Amino acid sequence: MSEFESIEHILQKLPAEDYAHVRRVLYGAASEHVELPIPEAATALGAEHDFEIKGYKLETPKESRRDPRIVRVGVIQNSVVCPTTDPVDAQYKAIEAKVEKIADAAALMGVNVLCLQEAWTAPFFFCTRERYPWSEFGEDAETGPAAQFISRIAKKYNMVIISSIFERDEKHNDTLHNTAVVFGNNGNYIGKHRKNHIPRVGDFNESTYYMEGDDGHPVFVTQFGRIAINICYGRHHPLNWMGFGLNGAELVFNPSATVGALSEPMWSLEARTAAIANNYYTFAINRVGTEVFPNEFTSGDGKAAHKDFGHFYGSSYCTAPDGRRTPGLSRVRDGLLVTEVDLNLCRQIKDKWCFPMTQRPEVYAKLLADYCKPGFKPQQVFDPSLESNAACGSSSDE
Repeated sequence: MSEFESIEHILQKLPAEDYAHVRRVLYGAASEHVELPIPEAATALGAEHDFEIKGYKLETPKESRRDPRIVRVGVIQNSVVCPTTDPVDAQYKAIEAKVEKIADAAALMGVNVLCLQEAWTAPFFFCTRERYPWSEFGEDAETGPAAQFISRIAKKYNMVIISSIFERDEKHNDTLHNTAVVFGNNGNYIGKHRKNHIPRVGDFNESTYYMEGDDGHPVFVTQFGRIAINICYGRHHPLNWMGFGLNGAELVFNPSATVGALSEPMWSLEARTAAIANNYYTFAINRVGTEVFPNEFTSGDGKAAHKDFGHFYGSSYCTAPDGRRTPGLSRVRDGLLVTEVDLNLCRQIKDKWCFPMTQRPEVYAKLLADYCKPGFKPQQVFDPSLESNAACGSSSDE
């Protein structure tokens, strides 16, 4: 079966009245999505370098006591460029050149905050079990090739940029991590967050390559809002999303790398429900394309040896705190999604739904503290008739 363009491409074939109902229920949009104008220069860049550009405005009611806090947020999804057999530096440089063109388009779209996909600097080699050449993609978060590139772009375009890399921590004996690095709009290094949940499912046995992060749930306070990063597999853990919310996040990014056969039915749900539950904006970002490696690998799941993960299905999207979401990017093309948001909506939805006011962190904290103790006993209340029925059953058998 060939890959299809996108869910939106299929839904738009519905009769207009039916599509309006679908849009209202699936996207939380009572009317057509408000599209942002795309400058001719950006359109020309996309045509020349074969990437799509989509832009939307998620409107927010104006307040009388607070000025709007308008931010344009961009996310990039992209495929790799070179064969995975090419030298490491050639592979990285080719991806960097591609990403720079998309970043140029983001600047033309007026983007303030830009986030790249998980481990954007390399093919997603966390399946092969091979150490080399893949470990050579590891780099210092503050001084490596990606850091120098992102710092330059951030300063050039006055953007905050989140760069997800394979980090080599030389200060701690070359320990490796899957890390999101945040650069300020002056090109300055702000900080980093390390992936704290490592997948062990299908081909995604990534603990071969890097360690869990232990830096909590940091929120980076920038000129364009309070930013957090829930890296890839962390999206499956609701408490991970909650941690960033408790620390005051307004924009939470989920840079990912995931394939259709494994996760696509879940993709449109997890970042969206996180935005609703935690009253912040979420941005789900997935790479695109199929990456073929030189040697076959298996994952102990009964499948025949193979040389690729499967198709990374893109479909990056944004969700507002009230559950409205943008259409996604393509499943098969590189792309830039730009969303104009008003950060005031975060508090407006807290006031409307009262989720922070009605949650019970002290109750959850007690349960979790008890659960972490060796002698934990689940709080289960049994139907007493189960015991009597069992007794009757054994008696009749006699």
